[in-house]
Amino acid sequence: MSPEPDSFLGGRLHLRQPPRGAHRAGTDAVLLARLMTFEEGAVVYDLGAATGAVGLAVASLSPGCRVVLVEREPSLAAMARENGFANGLDGRVSVVEADLLAPGAQRRAAGLLPDSADAVLTNPPFFEAGAHRPSPVPEKASAHSFVAGGLDAWLRTCADLLRPGGRLGLIHRADALPACLAAMSGRFGDGALRPVHARADRAAIRVLIAAVKGSRAPLRLLPPLVLQDETGRFTPEAEALHRGDPWPPR
Repeated sequence: MSPEPDSFLGGRLHLRQPPRGAHRAGTDAVLLARLMTFEEGAVVYDLGAATGAVGLAVASLSPGCRVVLVEREPSLAAMARENGFANGLDGRVSVVEADLLAPGAQRRAAGLLPDSADAVLTNPPFFEAGAHRPSPVPEKASAHSFVAGGLDAWLRTCADLLRPGGRLGLIHRADALPACLAAMSGRFGDGALRPVHARADRAAIRVLIAAVKGSRAPLRLLPPLVLQDETGRFTPEAEALHRGDPWPPR
């Protein structure tokens, strides 16, 4: 029997996900989906979409945009299609099965055309092969790691898909920030970096980065987001984002 769907965005979105123990969307997906807003008619790609949490959240919250979910694992792509249909979003959301690290000709044959996206949102694999102990669950291991040099190749594909002036949204481990900035160099500018802390007295665990293809504007460091208070409960800001509210003004 398929697991019951998980509720996202205060019940606005319901997602079927793999069983516990496999890679499952959570707070990272929520933060990435709320990183930026989109104009009417925008084409938004969710790269490495898994079951579609980020892209489907964008489609739910921004009804004027069109979303493309890109996922290489057939079982996850199928679940993303099911989730789009179950949430009534299949008319504005499409799923492309493609390997983002494949040669350009293969990506184009799959339907991923250069300069076709107004925005790209991505939560790339967090580790390169040999840099961590992979999960014994194949799907989770695949979601969390890729070959050496994979992050640079991944962001090169992001740049290829974006139109000039298009926007990149990225979430990654905080300690991967130097690698992210190196891979973005020469491709993206006008970056806005926000550290994410589990608690105010702890080091950052994630970085959220928004940037513009082809811009030469410098990087800006934004105020941090703190997810939990001293009791372990969501802060008001984090709770609002999980409800699907816009990013609180500062």
